[in-house]
Amino acid sequence: MRRREVWAWAMYDFANSGYTTVVITAVFNAYFVAVVAGNAPWGTLAWTLALSASYALIVVTAPLIGAYADTRAAKKRLLVATTLGCILFTAGLAAVGRGDLWLAIPLVILSNFFFGSGENLIAAFLPELAREDALGRVSGWGWSLGYLGGLVSLGASLAYVSWAQSRGAGASAFVPVTMLITAGIFALASLPTFLFLKERAVPQPRTAHFVMQAFQRVRDTLTHVRRYRDLARFLVCVVFYQAGIQTVIALAAVYAEQAMGFTTRDTLLLILVVNVTAAVGAFAFGHVQDRIGHVRTIILTLSGWVLAVVLAWAAEGPVLFWVAANVVGICLGSSQSAGRAMVGYLSPPARSGEFFGLWGLAVKLSSIVGPVTYGLVTWLSGGDHRLAMLVTGGYFVIGIAIVAGIDIGRGRRAAHEN
Repeated sequence: MRRREVWAWAMYDFANSGYTTVVITAVFNAYFVAVVAGNAPWGTLAWTLALSASYALIVVTAPLIGAYADTRAAKKRLLVATTLGCILFTAGLAAVGRGDLWLAIPLVILSNFFFGSGENLIAAFLPELAREDALGRVSGWGWSLGYLGGLVSLGASLAYVSWAQSRGAGASAFVPVTMLITAGIFALASLPTFLFLKERAVPQPRTAHFVMQAFQRVRDTLTHVRRYRDLARFLVCVVFYQAGIQTVIALAAVYAEQAMGFTTRDTLLLILVVNVTAAVGAFAFGHVQDRIGHVRTIILTLSGWVLAVVLAWAAEGPVLFWVAANVVGICLGSSQSAGRAMVGYLSPPARSGEFFGLWGLAVKLSSIVGPVTYGLVTWLSGGDHRLAMLVTGGYFVIGIAIVAGIDIGRGRRAAHEN
């Protein structure tokens, strides 16, 4: 392994995690429902639909971006562009106030689109940096460092929110500043990635216009998907279990405030602690994964997710909910890291960008299915967030059933034979 490059690669996880932690999970989602949408009955559904629109864009573009990155050896150039896009549109969220749906929704869609596209591109570097027997460990290091990055952004935001609230400021005053804090930390922390991470891919001969060439590669992958049937099965599994994970990420603060009565400060503190347990889970399970195998690790973590959902559903007070939240933390870091490593393990080396693009497609498709399901359940049930959380648990059960049928050895052989 190339230690400096591995560190530079992992620093991108550190840099971009502030976006998901502050914007999607802890602060702006609850602000959107309570302030921007004015606590309207459709507020949660509107938030999930805005995210879904951004994920739909990624679903359409991810395989093409991945194929283009492979054929043009452009992973790093594209990563620069997506990073700048996410930073600029996140900073733009600082201009959103009460009732500004016309501004909030486009900015959420664009910032999340650039975030998700960059997430796919950085993941495609993993097989170039880690040995076969260290994929889980290196992925775990990155995800663990990512949660520490989320802690930095969230901690800085919490410090500012506490200071602002002590002076009588409301959410309309302090939430916009947290968007600027998040964008600034993302910009600074991503610099090591662009300074030290190398592009090793070699551009391929141009046999057609780049769009047509990208389409041809994706069509070839889909046409011959039976060559990679275990990878294909895992990508279907990803759609289901990530539907549950993305629901929790997108709606954790909403659930805490609407179902448990948490204040903004309570929610920030909760997610701060969850990021610590998530970092521990990602780091520890990276080593576990290399020892017990990819499939067993994912089954173990998804079982933990089922337990966490049941505990959150049953919680009537803060104590049990805190227990559920920390189980979520351990499973969040470990399941995300394990999934990324498994895709790297099952992907043909020459098509890592393309297959991580398909992984991104699966994750983003799940990011539409899960949160929209939650939003629809709350809307149709008159705001029953507990029922919506229980329904979310079903996605993890389906994921366990699918991943249990994967033959990891056969999948690895297919990746190197084709």
